[in-house]
Amino acid sequence: MKNFELMALPYAPEALEPVISAQTLSFHHGKHLAAYVNNLNNLLPGSGMENLSLEEIVCQATGGIQNNAGQILNHELYFGQFAAPKQDNAPSGKMAEAIARDFGSFEAFKEEFQKKGATLFGSGWVWLSADKDGKLVITQEANAANPIQKGLTPLLTFDVWEHAYYLDYQNRRPDHLAALWQIVDWKVVEGRMKK
Repeated sequence: MKNFELMALPYAPEALEPVISAQTLSFHHGKHLAAYVNNLNNLLPGSGMENLSLEEIVCQATGGIQNNAGQILNHELYFGQFAAPKQDNAPSGKMAEAIARDFGSFEAFKEEFQKKGATLFGSGWVWLSADKDGKLVITQEANAANPIQKGLTPLLTFDVWEHAYYLDYQNRRPDHLAALWQIVDWKVVEGRMKK
């Protein structure tokens, strides 16, 4: 049986400041994500899913196993898509072309993505994904759900659980969503599109 491990952050804890503070990262990654990893490892023995990949578990499991596996997958995609803040940060190349094709413009895409993130009731995630034909779609996923459960390829996600932003933004979820664009690593996002 394989044990899942807490992912290492691909940047220093303070690298995303002021968009995401080192304090928020220490709680979000070091406590919340670590708990999901520990929970999943404790739930897997005897489940028949001990040797499945994280994606397979997310698509096949139910209940606590699915919730914890989903949160691990979501957070790995989330933490893995960021880099140091850049003003006027925007995609280029194929990613920019696909966004313009499917949303009209990068500004229109950002507006719709932020709106979907701000209006998701309760806890969850807003996602940019590609369908089987390569068309880009924005979805709201509650709790630990992931677009792979709908046959989509997840490209970019913003976490709208309160623990993702409350220390830095209190209840100002829209402000948090608007700030995140500065730290998106569009090369990582485009790399997910090519897989």
